[in-house]
Amino acid sequence: MTAEVKPSPRERLLEAAATLTYRDGVGIGVEALCKAAGVSKRSMYQLFESKDGLLAASLKERASAYVATLLPVADDGRSPRERILHVFEQVESQAGTPDFRGCRYLAVQIELKDQSHPASRVAHQVKANLTVFFRSEAEQGGASDPDLLARQLGLVFDGASARAGIGADKLMGLIMPTASTLLDAAGMR
Repeated sequence: MTAEVKPSPRERLLEAAATLTYRDGVGIGVEALCKAAGVSKRSMYQLFESKDGLLAASLKERASAYVATLLPVADDGRSPRERILHVFEQVESQAGTPDFRGCRYLAVQIELKDQSHPASRVAHQVKANLTVFFRSEAEQGGASDPDLLARQLGLVFDGASARAGIGADKLMGLIMPTASTLLDAAGMR
């Protein structure tokens, strides 16, 4: 019988930061983060320079999993149009779950407002990478203006995530036709 490996204090802090900030926002206190992680404040400050550093590290650590659930795998044989629509299918699917609170990376940028904040910089990079994906697929799919289409798709993505995250709208039957209309208007194949 093998012993269960207990997550390290660092891993517990990163998980607590991810969970609590997604649920309650970035204003969550150090005390609550440490309590949820079962780690002393002293230990937290030994592991991370600040709460801001912890939040940035937590977002960065989750970025690859976020991208893996959102974006299609490279060279999957689908058309650029289908690859873009895959992203919106994922958003629509995630938005249907009870614990969906929108895109964590967008929420952090909105809450912090300070673009120089370490967590905001991580979130900005994740969002910029999504725009790069949209632009690349738009270009490969023959869009008339790949830059404009990428920006429009980002707007729809963020708007849909935000509205679903606050419970203002249901995305089923709304997001896919909206994205398809943009793709049609841009001449995407």
